[in-house]
Amino acid sequence: MSRMVDPLHIGYVVKRYPRFSETFIVNEILAHERAGVPVHIFAVRKVNEPYFQSILGDVRSPVTYISDSAPKADGFWMTMKSGAASLPGFWKALDGVQSADTADIQQAVQLAIHTRKAGITHLHAHFATIATRIAQLASHFAGISYSFTGHAKDIFHENVDPDLLRDKMAKASAVVTVSDFNLDWFQTHHGAAARDVTRIYNGLQLSDFPYEPPTDRARKIIAVERLVEKKGFDILFAACAILKARGEDFECEIIGEGPQGEQLRTMIDQLALSEHVRLRGALPRHQVVASFREAAVSVMPCVIADDGDRDGLPTVLIEAMALGTPCVGTDVTGIPEIVRDNETGLCVRSRDPVALANALERLLGDPDLRIRLAERGRALIEAEFDVDRNAAKLRSLFGSGMQTMSEGLRAIG
Repeated sequence: MSRMVDPLHIGYVVKRYPRFSETFIVNEILAHERAGVPVHIFAVRKVNEPYFQSILGDVRSPVTYISDSAPKADGFWMTMKSGAASLPGFWKALDGVQSADTADIQQAVQLAIHTRKAGITHLHAHFATIATRIAQLASHFAGISYSFTGHAKDIFHENVDPDLLRDKMAKASAVVTVSDFNLDWFQTHHGAAARDVTRIYNGLQLSDFPYEPPTDRARKIIAVERLVEKKGFDILFAACAILKARGEDFECEIIGEGPQGEQLRTMIDQLALSEHVRLRGALPRHQVVASFREAAVSVMPCVIADDGDRDGLPTVLIEAMALGTPCVGTDVTGIPEIVRDNETGLCVRSRDPVALANALERLLGDPDLRIRLAERGRALIEAEFDVDRNAAKLRSLFGSGMQTMSEGLRAIG
C-alpha cells in the first residue's frame, strides 16, 4: 500500500519580494490561489524597490522575510538548536552540508523551520541563484521536495558556476524554464543533468489584458523594460535616428528605470532625438497598459550583453501581444518563439539598427499589417500563455516531486 501524500501547500522562495519587474511571479501565485492551493511566500533578501505594482494588492498569501543578517556565532548556534528542536534528523542533515556557506545554512534552517510550522509540502524557487540555493538547503533540512524555475541571467551570465547549477538541478524534484531556447541551452550545456528540465511559459490572466485591434493608433513606438545593456536601447535609439533622417513622423516612449538611464539620456541629446524619444521612468501597471493601447508598435530590441546576460522571454512582449499591440523583437533567446516573423510580429537581427528601423517603419505605416499580426499574436498568447493552465502544469510537477519524496522516505524507513 502506498503512503498517502500530503495535500499540496507551496512555499514560494524568491530573492526579494515584491519586485517591480517580476509580475510574472505574482501572476503565477495568483493562479495557484484561484485554484484553491495554499501558498506562502518567502524572501531571502530585503526589499529595495521604490515602486510597487497594484497587482500585489490581489495577493492573499502570507509573506515571510528570512533574515539575511551576517551570522554571529551565538545567533548561528541558536538557529541550529531551534532546527534540532523542530526538524527530525537535523544534526545528521547538517553533517551533509558542511561545505555550504554559513549564512546560507542559517537562512535555510530558518526557512525549514517555517515550512514545518506552516505545513508546507513543497518549495519552489524563482531564479537559479540564491533563492534556489536556500530552497535546496531548506528542503534538505525539512525533508520535503523542491523545484526551481531558471530564467535568464541566472543561467546565462558568465559568473554562473555550472557545477553549482548542476548540483541544484540534481537535488531538485523538477526544473522548469521559460522558453524552448532556454530548454535547449540547458540540454546543450548541462547534458544528462538537464534531461528532465521542463519548459513552461510564463503566463497572464488573460481577462486582465482584453484585446483591442490596432486600427487607429498614433505613430507611437513603446518599449517597456529596465534600462540595462541586454535590453538594447542604444540600438533602438540608433534606429530612431535613422527614422528621423528618413523624415518619419513618430514618437518613441520608454517606460522603465535602470543603471543606463543617464547614459541613454546623453545619447538622446547626442542624436538630437529629444523631440522624438522620451524616457518616462517606471510607471504603475495601469499606465503601462494604457500606453500599450495607444501605441502602433511595441519594440523589444534585446541583445546579448558583453557579460553573457540576456533575456529569457520578456513578459512585456506577452502583455503587448495580448492587448493587440503588434511587436518588433530581435532574434535573441526565446523572443522568436512568440514574435514569429511576419506571422505574429516582426523579428529582426539583434544589434542591427537599420533592420530595426525598417521593421518599425513598416508597422508605423501599414495598419492592415498591424491588424493581421496583432490578431495572430493574440491567438498565440491565448493558446500558450494562459497563466491558469500553465500554473496547473507547474502544480502537476510539484505533486510528482512530493510523490517521489514520499516514496523515498518510505523506502528509507
